[in-house]
Amino acid sequence: MHPLVEELLQQVPVVLDGAWGTQLQEQGLPVGTLPDLWNLENPDAVARVAASYVEAGSQIILTNTFGANRVNLKRYGLADRVEAINRQGVEISRSAANGRAKVFASIGPSGAMLVMQEITEEELDRAFGEQAEILATAGADGLVVETMSDLKEAQIAVRAAKRTGLPVVACMAFQAGKNLDRTLMGVTCKQAAEGLLEAGADVIGANCGRGIEGFAELLRQFREVTDAPIWLKPNAGMPEMVEGRVIYRTTPEEFASYVPALVAGGAQFVGGCCGTTPEFIRAICRVLGRTG
Repeated sequence: MHPLVEELLQQVPVVLDGAWGTQLQEQGLPVGTLPDLWNLENPDAVARVAASYVEAGSQIILTNTFGANRVNLKRYGLADRVEAINRQGVEISRSAANGRAKVFASIGPSGAMLVMQEITEEELDRAFGEQAEILATAGADGLVVETMSDLKEAQIAVRAAKRTGLPVVACMAFQAGKNLDRTLMGVTCKQAAEGLLEAGADVIGANCGRGIEGFAELLRQFREVTDAPIWLKPNAGMPEMVEGRVIYRTTPEEFASYVPALVAGGAQFVGGCCGTTPEFIRAICRVLGRTG
């Protein structure tokens, strides 16, 4: 296990941050716009999101780099800005953390499907390796491969991230199947746990996909096959479209009420994903008996 993960596990549960995309939309980011570009075009707004989570009590914050791999950026005509976007993303979060929180840089899916032969494994490895190296040299404390549906893609990203020498978290999004416990590509928690750990992940888990009420079952399934550290970032319920706006109905207090059971069930890292806000993090801190 990576020494930094061992250090963090001395203070479990570790409180993570909440959503970035929906929070940036609250700052004025138009729906459908690539959030990562705001690292360059509106860094003050990105910094406000990062700082708000530090103030709320997050011990680890992420970076606004979820979609900043070369494959995804190429769709927006931004392939030539891979380094600038990723480096600035880390610098913004590091400045906001100011030593009060660790910064784990976000690496999301490429958006290209291996199964459809839209991309090769070698191309994915180069894209994720490039992004991971930039994030590492920019000063990230760790890397988070997140919101993955394809286990093979996730494994490629994890292996590329591991080459930096930083601790690597790997999460998949479970939102399909009869019990909403499979990824969109049909991957089970058992398959994810075994595959991600085989690829070298230091911490594994689930993010996005569904609301927190379903995460206890995901956690149970992970714990059936591994005692590795678990990272959970659920949504604030399922998104609903109301008068042209996406809303999430779970309140911070409702969300936080599930956290003690997740911790008791063996989750060492807990935060939020889509629809969660700094108030959700404060509510988590309160139920854990911490300031927030």
